[in-house]
Amino acid sequence: MKRSTERILTTHVGSLPRPTDLREMWAKPTSEAALQARLRSAIGEVVQGQKNTGVDIPNDGEFGKPMRSAVDRGAWGNYIFDRLSGFTATSAQTIAPDMAKPGAPMRIVGVRWEQREFAEFYADTGLGAPSTPALRPTCTGPITYTAQKFLAEQLANLKAATAAAGIDEAFVSAIAPGSLEMFCRDQNTYYPTVEKFLEAIANAMREEYRAIVDAGFILQLDDPGLPGAWDMLDPQPSVAEYRRYAALRVEILNHALQGIPTDRVRFHICWGSWHGPHTTDFPLRDIVDIMLKVNAQAYLTEAGNVRHEHEYKVWRDVKLPAGKILIPGVVSHSTDLVEHPELVSDRIIAFADVVGKETVIAGTDCGLGGRVHPQIAWAKLRALRDGAAIASKKLWG
Repeated sequence: MKRSTERILTTHVGSLPRPTDLREMWAKPTSEAALQARLRSAIGEVVQGQKNTGVDIPNDGEFGKPMRSAVDRGAWGNYIFDRLSGFTATSAQTIAPDMAKPGAPMRIVGVRWEQREFAEFYADTGLGAPSTPALRPTCTGPITYTAQKFLAEQLANLKAATAAAGIDEAFVSAIAPGSLEMFCRDQNTYYPTVEKFLEAIANAMREEYRAIVDAGFILQLDDPGLPGAWDMLDPQPSVAEYRRYAALRVEILNHALQGIPTDRVRFHICWGSWHGPHTTDFPLRDIVDIMLKVNAQAYLTEAGNVRHEHEYKVWRDVKLPAGKILIPGVVSHSTDLVEHPELVSDRIIAFADVVGKETVIAGTDCGLGGRVHPQIAWAKLRALRDGAAIASKKLWG
């Protein structure tokens, strides 16, 4: 995995704006041949676009994950239900907070506690009122990976695109078992225990993880559920209870990573992509040690939005293990304002001063595709490039 040895390198979290015609092809019946042809050309275009913009470690834009509208933000995770057997689409009403009984086991529900606290805001903006039914798949049979051919085709597309652009390192993102479970919530009617359910997910996802690494790419694990499930559990856990909950899911993730070199893995957490208050986000300080137990070399966290920008201070007290890399988000998906390069530079330097400049790669808070307008997404990547250049000059001279 590359490091910032002579200057601050740049990357991002994953999702980039899809071309309109590609979204339309995902949204309506399209021949497989036509879809594959457009995926090949679109991935070539987005890889070259990232290189032209100054992204050092690009990806395929996550174009192989169906985003069927310009504002579809769930593709990063719900793509997996097209690639696994064992799940059946169902609909379930959200669970009100007063339905939790004393001593009842925790379960993930469809409405966050923040949505209840800011019910008027969510109702007025249409971002998700508490009464909205939640669509969620149920596990009704054995979980197996079924998309080997499609995945191989998308990895081949990216390999061809990076070769054409002269890029020697790229990443591919895949959902972590704990975050996949978050999409399912408590809907498992097949496996006898949560542990067995998670183990089955991990065994299936290992196929995707290994295929990505075997194809020569860096595996990025997307796991917003690690901190984010805190806000969706009912009854609400204590911090100690939640840490145990999170630790189990990291243990399961490491089971899925068996046999994969640590230096081919980077691990991404965030607190969700929606434009809301985020007052109930679980603090990084309370989960950072559990995050560091993931068998990865690099860790991507939010650091560019006003709810989490201060958390670079965590690394003053938490020692980053030797050989590890931090990829803080220094531009954010949470605002349409394009960060000034000087601000981006300041954020990078704040991390470099704490953990060392060779340990920092500049990234984004979350995926930009579907979160901001395409013009703004690319402008933010240019600001990332320019801010990294300013920081590099200050740090290396």
